[in-house]
Amino acid sequence: MAKHLKSARPAGNGADEDARVRHTVETALRDIEARGDVAVCEMSDRFDRYTPESYRLSGSEIEALVSQVSESDMDDIRFAQRQVRTFAQAQRATMQDLRVETMPGVILGHRNIPVRSVGCYIPGGKFPMVASAHMSVATADEAGVPRIVAATPPFEGKPNPAVIAAIHLGGAHEIYVMGGIQAIGAMALGTETIDACDMIVGPGNAYVAEAKRQLYGRVGIDLFAGPTETMVIADETVDAEMCAVDLIGQAEHGYDSPAVMLTTSETLARQTLAEIDRLLDTLPTAGTARVSWEDHGEIILCQDHEEMLALANEIASEHVQVMTDRNDWYLERMHSYGALFLGPRTNVAFGDKVIGTNHTLPTRRAGRYTGGLWVGKFLKTHSYQEVVTDEAAALVGSYGSRLCMLEGFVGHAEQCNIRVRRYGGQNVPFGEGGSK
Repeated sequence: MAKHLKSARPAGNGADEDARVRHTVETALRDIEARGDVAVCEMSDRFDRYTPESYRLSGSEIEALVSQVSESDMDDIRFAQRQVRTFAQAQRATMQDLRVETMPGVILGHRNIPVRSVGCYIPGGKFPMVASAHMSVATADEAGVPRIVAATPPFEGKPNPAVIAAIHLGGAHEIYVMGGIQAIGAMALGTETIDACDMIVGPGNAYVAEAKRQLYGRVGIDLFAGPTETMVIADETVDAEMCAVDLIGQAEHGYDSPAVMLTTSETLARQTLAEIDRLLDTLPTAGTARVSWEDHGEIILCQDHEEMLALANEIASEHVQVMTDRNDWYLERMHSYGALFLGPRTNVAFGDKVIGTNHTLPTRRAGRYTGGLWVGKFLKTHSYQEVVTDEAAALVGSYGSRLCMLEGFVGHAEQCNIRVRRYGGQNVPFGEGGSK
């Protein structure tokens, strides 16, 4: 029986806050749809205190911003994007078009076609999220999306050069300095100066997530992302400092970022609690991380690996760091999570920033039914069919006619019957199924 050595505080009733966010977003999106650029400008002024002549950066403005980034920082951005592109290219190579003759004269197939336009949101109001540009923009570029739009909020009142550099290197065709609901609404609905996109991707705060939720269906989205989550699965093969750093390192994301440790070692658990206290006394972002840990942190002592596995699959955390004597055992048996990080040499920050896998991942147990953003999200798999012989047309037509009549679809049956008459030489009266 699992035992909590540290529990998260009981969740309060967030229904009122959820309703407020929902209403705010609904009102804002309705305003953007009705008044376009004027509404976007007013929201940018109200929320970001940012009202330039144009929210879209010109080529010369992009060049000027990129020139402000040091060469060493540019080298680091290029390195990270190479890793993301290399993995995306390998993933894309696994997605093959298909053409197969399923029976003589019947050709079935599918093609993987890029979405025609994608709006990529790169958050950056609190931290300049350089890495998010790689994950959305560069990945869409590798998928072959012909129009990539990027929007990112101003950072400290102006465009952040490193974020703009990453977006530009990632392959964006249009870059807008615009945040929050107004960015999502403008890209999804379109305005007088921004053509609407077919799909919206990228993480963001509660308002961004709610805007994507309300727009889903009118446009495609990647997934519904909530606060960052991390889980550490550890046994006595790893030390407390490593566990504490991997927990608190993610808790600095926000005040509501759950961090959970599962372990079979009570000694390790208690040492990790002590290490976390030590870290929080020195970490510059402890003001955020401490609240997150105190309110949402958990350490759970389990009897064995089977119990840790069952709990991990039930919690379905966004990030799962596995540091045990049987990491491959977890890889084979874990089925609900965002991304796995195997062994002490690996960590979530690698995935967040540089290693090449995508950091836009499912949260709030969504790993039970979806994976994260990847090159395949930007591709639509469309089927096609072709009948190339008279014999096949008549044969499929006769089966199809009878099956249509079984359901009472006479018009459907006649679509089949005309093929039987034309290509099979059989006289099938209207409203009757084809003969055996």
